[in-house]
Formats: sequence, C-alpha cells, structure tokens
Amino acid sequence: MSIEVEVLPSVTLFNGLDDDQMKMIALNGRIRSYRSGSAIMQQKDPGDTFFVILDGTVKVSLTLPDGSEVFLAVLAQGDTVGELSLIDAGGRSADVIAQEPTRILTMDRELFDTLLASGAQFPRNLMRILSRRLRLANVRIQAHCTLDVYGMVAHQLLEFAELYGQPAANGATYVPIRLTQGDLATLVGASRERVNQVMVSYRKSGIISVDGRFHITVEKTDLLRKRIANN
Repeated sequence: MSIEVEVLPSVTLFNGLDDDQMKMIALNGRIRSYRSGSAIMQQKDPGDTFFVILDGTVKVSLTLPDGSEVFLAVLAQGDTVGELSLIDAGGRSADVIAQEPTRILTMDRELFDTLLASGAQFPRNLMRILSRRLRLANVRIQAHCTLDVYGMVAHQLLEFAELYGQPAANGATYVPIRLTQGDLATLVGASRERVNQVMVSYRKSGIISVDGRFHITVEKTDLLRKRIANN
C-alpha cells in the first residue's frame, strides 16, 4: 500500500524534510500491516529494508543458542527498526514481532541511501534517534545496577510514559502500548511473579491502572519518581 504525503510530517524521522524528499518517500515507501504475533523481521535475515512504525507496538528480542529469549525493547509509534543493517550492510541482529495490530512504513536500501545523500536533515534526524536510543540504553543499565524490582518497574513505566504517553484525565498519562506483566518482567530482569507483586501494589495504591488490552495509565507520576528516589 502506498502512503499519503500528509502522513509523513507527523513522523519524527521526517521532520524538516523538503517537499521533494517527502514526495520521494510517499512514492517509493510502502505501508505494511501486521497482525499480533507476526514476524516483521528475524535474526540473521538479510538487511535490505528499513521500517518506521506508524502505529502499533513491536517487541525486539534475541534468541540465544540454547533457545532462550532476551527481551531488548518495546517500540511504538515513530520508532525505527532495521537501520543498522542498512548502515553497516550486516544481517539482522534481532527478532522484531508485532505485539498488536501494527502498521509500518517500509523503505528499501535505495530509498534509504538516496535520502542520506539528498541533504543534511534526514541524516541529522536519524542520528538524533540513534543517540536517544543509546542514551536510554545507558540509563537502563544504570537503573539495573542501582534499583530494586519496585524501582525498576517504576523506571520502566516512567520511560514508556515519557516516550509514548498521552494526556489523560486528572493529570494522568495513558501509555498506548500493549505491555503484559511477562513483558515487563523480561525488560526489568525479574520473575513474572515478582513483577506481579509490584504491579498489584501499584494498582492498589492508585499509582497505575491497567485496561483489558494491557495498556497502562500512570495515575501518579510523582509517586513513581519518589519510589525510584527512595532506592
């Protein structure tokens, strides 16, 4: 499916691009839709396509030689996937699976390379996205070294609220990402049972609420920050 030019300015990666570049993306990019559980890319696949998430949620993970899974990240609207393979010409370094119905803008290597060479804005936007991802990784490493499970869950919820949150009633922040307790457990490096205890505690305290689609609303951001500060 082709993409309308009007959709592109809302994507961070395309901020500041000129009309010709926008038309190039609309003409050569394609929209793909994925059902929940569908593989968008798999580890070791050849890397010849770049993805921009338009809506939905994906899980990024690694499969180790013993068959176990390492959960690396949850990505959502505006995030990019697959750029490293196009930059270094290597294979895919992780599996990316749709967590819920997801729409993705795909760009092939030729379009990606043309945009890199067509002006400074696209490379600058891409570098900012990659820099933010590296900073977040550094903060997560620090959090894993210094926080207990309550603090780690609080940190992860605040991160998602800051990255993807939408204003809700009474100053709350709605996070439109499907995030199960199993997902959280893998992200924070704790057992599902332990994370369940933390989430139950936060719900009973009115700090968060969770709807039937596993979307979390942070009701009291200040209390989550306080929980991290008290570690």
